[in-house]
Amino acid sequence: MSVLVFVEDWNGSFKKASFEATSYAKRWANMMNTQVVAVTSNSTTSSELHAYGADHVLQITLTKTGMGIAEQLGQLCNDAQGVVIAGTALGKTIGPALAALNNGSLSTNTISLPLSINPTEVKRGAFSSKGIETIELNGSLPIISFVPNSIGIAEITGEGETNSKDITGNDLMEITEVNVASGKVALPEAEAVVSAGRGLKGPENWGMIEELADVLGAATACSKPVSDIGWRPHSEHVGQTGIQVNPNLYIAIGISGAIQHLAGVSASKTIVVVNTDSEAPFFKAADYGIVGDAFEVIPKLVDALRAFKAAS
Repeated sequence: MSVLVFVEDWNGSFKKASFEATSYAKRWANMMNTQVVAVTSNSTTSSELHAYGADHVLQITLTKTGMGIAEQLGQLCNDAQGVVIAGTALGKTIGPALAALNNGSLSTNTISLPLSINPTEVKRGAFSSKGIETIELNGSLPIISFVPNSIGIAEITGEGETNSKDITGNDLMEITEVNVASGKVALPEAEAVVSAGRGLKGPENWGMIEELADVLGAATACSKPVSDIGWRPHSEHVGQTGIQVNPNLYIAIGISGAIQHLAGVSASKTIVVVNTDSEAPFFKAADYGIVGDAFEVIPKLVDALRAFKAAS
């Protein structure tokens, strides 16, 4: 018996969400006094997963679609007491399919470690993350899909074994094109995010946003209207219909704070808002607010941060 964790890799390397998934599985497995089997396509650095709790690493050649991967994982679930999948774009596709194929009970948008077992009980974001609900997973196979960057990583000193296995799956769809975001920091994993909206007045002004993000080591993001009109790529859109983020720091510049945007960023630990409109709804959700012109505030903030870093 074991907890099965799907460990996603990106172009042959792992990211924070990979280790967070493995760490989540280990802590759940400890509650059930069982082991962790990590399933990945990575054949070069899979030994890294042992440091985050994987007792066994199983390398398989993945199919190209989420449905195909769900079929492959389903063939490994006979002895599984639970499955963990990070809520990435791919993970959100795999989870429901795996639950349907294996009579599983799925918790999406999970924001806590299991509160209990038999049955498994977790907390998850509900109503576009405006609320939190506690649910029980009563199906024969509990599956947990957690929000990246919401649980954290617990590194351990551990060893394990690595094996490979040939498991087939059927691709019912064909991927015809893949566009990879080129940002320095992946949004779902970012500890800090600098986001901007139509208050920037045009794409030519995004240099100062990228400059601020560079000083903070942050990811850049934008509101939905900005991505819709083509100022920024859709891969930077955060909100209810975009990417949900959970950084320690979220800076919103020139964004009014519509409910759809707040739904995707409300889990941020600290929210800072810069806007010329003192009545902007975002100020009600902010921990800190600056009423002012971004074209005056942001350059001064960048200079102050650089001076602080130089002094320290």
